[in-house]
Amino acid sequence: MSWFLVAVFGVAVLSGATASIAGFGIGSLLTPLIASRLGMTVAIAAVAIPHALATAIRCWRLRRAIDWSVMRRFGLLSALGGLAGALLYSRFSNRALTLVLAVLLLATSIAGLTNWAQRVRMGPTGAGGLGFVSGLFGGVAGNQGGLRAAALLTFGLSPIAFVATSATTGLLVDVARLPVYLWGSAADVARVAIPIAVASVGVIVGTLAGERILLGLSVDRFRVVVSVLIGFLGVWLLLTV
Repeated sequence: MSWFLVAVFGVAVLSGATASIAGFGIGSLLTPLIASRLGMTVAIAAVAIPHALATAIRCWRLRRAIDWSVMRRFGLLSALGGLAGALLYSRFSNRALTLVLAVLLLATSIAGLTNWAQRVRMGPTGAGGLGFVSGLFGGVAGNQGGLRAAALLTFGLSPIAFVATSATTGLLVDVARLPVYLWGSAADVARVAIPIAVASVGVIVGTLAGERILLGLSVDRFRVVVSVLIGFLGVWLLLTV
């Protein structure tokens, strides 16, 4: 097995565990790694497959904690944004999008750590707008989870409801964008079936492991953990621009 596949598996486990704890991480961590070998366009399409698998598992296992009122205000428009982004993902400057996303995530991290995010409550228009934008970034650049988590912090959800609702939203985005990716890049995705399979196994292992940590977090500690991880993601994206 090549060192690349070993790295893919290790990062996949880490990203799956992170996603189980914070509601995001798979696309954010795996996409840059796979893009370093295969190119960004192929990486975005390829990572969408293990992302969908792990998200579906989280969604099913936490299904009783999903907040359906947030899903109606936020999740459905996220799926619409994901579809729009998937249709446009090969036409935008990925560098510019990554820079904008990194700045947004850093601002959100500061807001979460200062507890500002907890004092904000989204109206239907604001929630829908943030949902659409987070889905759009997911479709265009393969990074939806950090911005989605940032938006969901404002709803004051419990840790389990947060991750369950985030997973359900992410799954809707995957269902919307994955057919578009496969339609346009089926041949390229088929050529990287082995890395996709390795990543899929890794994210499933990480998802199941991370769930144990999630169940032991208090609301305040969860908010701090998510805010810190969002900040790290913002810094990471700035370094990769």
